[in-house]
Amino acid sequence: MNELRVENLHVAIGDQQIVRGLSLAVPRGEVHAIMGPNGSGKSTLAKVMAGHPDYHVTKGKITMDGEDLLALEPDDRARKGL
Repeated sequence: MNELRVENLHVAIGDQQIVRGLSLAVPRGEVHAIMGPNGSGKSTLAKVMAGHPDYHVTKGKITMDGEDLLALEPDDRARKGL
């Protein structure tokens, strides 16, 4: 199935862990909203997916249609439609 998949994602800035164990799958053609209180990691997730250099994935993976997004440069991620 073609989809965006986040599996057991852990993200840090420096020594501060921000996201801990996030998993989700969004099938192609669906729209999902990420909701939560301030400081829960919503913006961090978006920045990691876009490839912001200040955010470090310490565990887990992000794939789109089976391809590892974390291995791609930010402009390549954008070209793929992320």
